[in-house]
Amino acid sequence: MARLLVVDDERSICTTIEAALKSVGHQVESAESGEMAIALMRKNLPDVLLTDLRMDGMSGLDLLGKAREYFPSVTVVLMTAYGTIDTAVAAMRNGAYDYLVKPFTPEQLEHLVERIEEFRRLRDENTKLRDQVDALSEPSAIVTRNPRMQKILDTAKKVAVTDSTILITGESGTGKTLLAKLIHDASGRAKGPFAVVNCATLSENLLESELFGHIRGSFTGAVKDKMGRLQLADTGTVFLDEIGEISPSLQTKLLRFLQEREFERVGDTKTIRVDVRIIAATNKNLEQEVKLGHFREDLYFRLNVIDLHMPSLRQRPEDVLVLADQLLTRSFLAAGRKARPMNEQAKSAILNYGWPGNIRELKNALERAAILCSGDEVSVEDLPDRVLENARFPGAPEAQVGEGTVAVTQHDMSLEELEKKHIQHVLSTAATLEEAASALGINLSTLWRKRRRYGLD
Repeated sequence: MARLLVVDDERSICTTIEAALKSVGHQVESAESGEMAIALMRKNLPDVLLTDLRMDGMSGLDLLGKAREYFPSVTVVLMTAYGTIDTAVAAMRNGAYDYLVKPFTPEQLEHLVERIEEFRRLRDENTKLRDQVDALSEPSAIVTRNPRMQKILDTAKKVAVTDSTILITGESGTGKTLLAKLIHDASGRAKGPFAVVNCATLSENLLESELFGHIRGSFTGAVKDKMGRLQLADTGTVFLDEIGEISPSLQTKLLRFLQEREFERVGDTKTIRVDVRIIAATNKNLEQEVKLGHFREDLYFRLNVIDLHMPSLRQRPEDVLVLADQLLTRSFLAAGRKARPMNEQAKSAILNYGWPGNIRELKNALERAAILCSGDEVSVEDLPDRVLENARFPGAPEAQVGEGTVAVTQHDMSLEELEKKHIQHVLSTAATLEEAASALGINLSTLWRKRRRYGLD
């Protein structure tokens, strides 16, 4: 059964429609103005908005525009008299699903609601299919065998059911955004919005407008009113990424919001109250930032109710190959290619690299490999050179020659044999592949190919 909101400035019409819809099992609320309808939708989002076209104050067309902007999942139907059918048809071009001509029968109304339910079911199925496709390229869960990471996930599950503010710390690329989304999905706010605000990518003025909204004329370029993410995410979660980058003035305004759960839009004096949960993340040491005077201590304590520190990928060695296999498969699928496994040399190179960019860098390296791979397996030649830089040789053979030179005693030694002995000697004295490649004057990929060719693996 559907959830409907009926809007008409004539109370008798609202009462009649409400009774007809409830009699067949639908959940119905009614409002006598567009303003009241918006307030009700903020508290309890309906499936269908059934509104009169002509009303005192906010018209049905105005309400349609607001619903399309702020509640895009709601299906809107207009009720109209014969003389305004052209206007109703025009409204459909602007996003209305259909219109009903007054007077209409309960049977006509029920038939329309049945069509809307079928339309919404098909739309939801389509959304789920798109989400499944998206899942091929983006992880929807944190894969780990690491005890430290498992403990963090256990803590996250416990705090998800609360409304406590959470601060997620850790290096860039460790999965802080994914952890925040998992917490939201496991919370009582899962059906509400999950809004992400990257505090490092916007200027101070734009970030303030993005968070709190603004009214028309409040600054140059503010040509219409705008709701901020805090208001749009009402009943949901707002994720403030890179919170350590916000300015002192914004820190003050955010602190007040965390204390009182209310704010004013830029240029406005009207106070707005919302019900959102805040999850913040940073790759900075906020305690150090507080000591340096760059971050407010009281804001830090407000944000740091629950602290979850994401370990770097180099601190999760048991997860590296599991993540690599998962990301490589997704990368091949995203590239429209048949998935291929990594050979042992590629796995060794991946394990021996420090991954300073963490999971994000690993993902990018494997996307590259999926595109460049031309054989039946992903090899070291498909990986970026930087991944090979710290790979050490498992027992390179020792050259039986004097230091700094290759002893050649046979005058008939071929060029290939000479090259093999020279590479063997350099490998025996170099600590890393990067050092060996530099000494030989070749790049790392060429060195890997020559080692395999001459059996010097």
